[in-house]
Amino acid sequence: MNLCENINAIALVKKKISDKNLRYYVMTFGCQQNEADSEKIRGLCEEMGYIGADKPDDASLIIINTCAIRHHAEEKALSYVGTLKHLKEENPALIIGIGGCMSAEPSTVKKIKTSFRYVSFTFEPAKIHMLPTLVYQTLNTLHQREYLTIDDECPPIREDLPTVRLSGHRAWVSIMYGCNNFCSYCIVPYVRGRERSRASSEVLRECRELIEQGYKEITLLGQNVNSYRSDMDFADLLDAIASIDGEFWLRFMTSHPKDVPDKLIEVMARHRDKICPAFHLPLQSGSDRILRLMNRTYDRARYLSIVDKLRHAIPDIAITTDIIVAFPSETEEDFQGTLDVVERVGYDKVFPFIYSPREGTRAAKMPMDIPDATKADRMARLIAKINEGALACNDEYLDKTVRVLVDSDSREGKGHYLARTNTGKLVRIFTDGESPVGQFLNVKIQKTTPFDMFGAVMKEG
Repeated sequence: MNLCENINAIALVKKKISDKNLRYYVMTFGCQQNEADSEKIRGLCEEMGYIGADKPDDASLIIINTCAIRHHAEEKALSYVGTLKHLKEENPALIIGIGGCMSAEPSTVKKIKTSFRYVSFTFEPAKIHMLPTLVYQTLNTLHQREYLTIDDECPPIREDLPTVRLSGHRAWVSIMYGCNNFCSYCIVPYVRGRERSRASSEVLRECRELIEQGYKEITLLGQNVNSYRSDMDFADLLDAIASIDGEFWLRFMTSHPKDVPDKLIEVMARHRDKICPAFHLPLQSGSDRILRLMNRTYDRARYLSIVDKLRHAIPDIAITTDIIVAFPSETEEDFQGTLDVVERVGYDKVFPFIYSPREGTRAAKMPMDIPDATKADRMARLIAKINEGALACNDEYLDKTVRVLVDSDSREGKGHYLARTNTGKLVRIFTDGESPVGQFLNVKIQKTTPFDMFGAVMKEG
């Protein structure tokens, strides 16, 4: 059977498992885009008739949504897959599938096929809509040890996939998929394909529905979100969403410095009440030589000019970034350039990583000439600089009253909650009475650390 032709897979699975009360479990690794993809996976599972399970032990269908951005991410996901072997031995009818970026790497799929033979199928990020077909085929071949994959070309964006969101107040909205940048260290263009943007009408429809349903925070997602192109560009799309009536915050990530026009900054400043004053602007390195080797297509001066424009237009904006330490051939002088930019910008938060070679990228062929001890030393020095800057940024909030959106309960006990400011700062609060999760509150900041803040809830009025 041609898998692409089985358009009735959902109904066929539902008929096959009817009256069995079978459960599904989805485990997600990686970025916010993976989280959004998992919402689609959950939606398809429930359309097929499966019921959500709280833990994998209770499930008859387990889907692992994986990340391949770094070697450690793959190891973590495969380690988790290894823990499921005993469940398959106890329940031979258990179906285990692996999706996400790892499933688009031929070498990794081969490893899964040979070393994790209890896995039934893999599917690439662009093939989520084929999940019911794979489940149906697996149900028909459970005792034949048949391994399934999908080999057809990357399909157009599917707008008809159901979604099951885990939050009732915070929503991910993917506006584009794939990447055209081909940074020399990055596997994303190879596992998620070329850039494909959703129609603006579909994005606006989804955002309006979320706002009508009471969602308080919407985050627009894309591998390079501000290269969005449809009948409008990204700045116009932001403008249109921010013009929708309602009380909500609008975020977006991740951006590339080559795609930050003045128009985008102007739109953010004009809609200051809804578009959060926060910008994730990956630096990766403060050395122009390393940036060229990374194929980042901007230099240090261009990057800093964007930071200056953002700060001029939106003085209280929070700027966060990604940095790669010990890229091949990085010298101490190159690393000092990175430290200089970190000090110059004063980031609110930095996500630092030691370079991890990914098979199939250009950088993987570059000589690995930096000793492990040097890598560790540079990372330690960078983290010290990061924490110093983050604490200074957070100290600016001391004794100020800020508006936060309460996100979840805290593990600290009853009455303790985790919230975030519109700049993305984590705030720990305590309040008695009914749960304020999903509500906006005014909070006075009483204590700060480089990583979070502590606040007292202020009474309204």
